Amino acid sequence: QVHLVESGGGLVQAGGSLRLSCAASKSIISINAMGWYRQAPGKQRELVASIDNTDNTNFADSVKDRFTISRDNAKNTVYLRMTSLKPEDSAVYYCAAFIVTSTVNDYWGQGTQVTVSS
Repeated sequence: QVHLVESGGGLVQAGGSLRLSCAASKSIISINAMGWYRQAPGKQRELVASIDNTDNTNFADSVKDRFTISRDNAKNTVYLRMTSLKPEDSAVYYCAAFIVTSTVNDYWGQGTQVTVSS
């Protein structure tokens, strides 16, 4: 079981930056992969970025070159640094953790709102 708490969302003007944090209740070294997803009103939840426990990263095409994902194992925290924000980045951002045993177990945070004004 993993409890995830996101923070860092808020209102920002287009072109601005935000850093989201996702604090996990257990060592993230033991978590196979963690990711940030987002869901805008009326749209499906989509993957924004992910990082695995070997630091391989993956990004949605829409955020490449603008967002970075990183992890601090000592703090059991994963970060999403968002720059050059656009109004279309507005959404609720969710942190997720994936632990592979005999199946893939996924855990989700409660979400944090990001609103980018034009």
